[in-house]
Amino acid sequence: MTPRSDDGPGEDDHWFVVNGRRWRRTDPSLPSELVASLQSHLGRGRSGVGVAKRAGDDDAVAAARRRVGLAKHGLGERGPKWWEEPEADRLGRAEAALRELDALDESSAG
Repeated sequence: MTPRSDDGPGEDDHWFVVNGRRWRRTDPSLPSELVASLQSHLGRGRSGVGVAKRAGDDDAVAAARRRVGLAKHGLGERGPKWWEEPEADRLGRAEAALRELDALDESSAG
């Protein structure tokens, strides 16, 4: 894949390439405990998408995809480019994403 000049280079501190497709790296400034929690939600969301699709449950697919999206935004893998923002803003976004993800668990448990 040829990188676009407006998105930076193909593989570097911001991106990695798998099978010719570029993926944004996780924000390296995030604390490891926060990354681990967000990645846990990401894994559960991805698993939930598969389970819900096999069950034909469109509402559950949407809910699982929402979890995936929140986790990826928190990790910096979606949304604003983390390297263009102040570190404090990035940390705040990650913490807010984790709070929202944890609230999803609390609302589904009750």
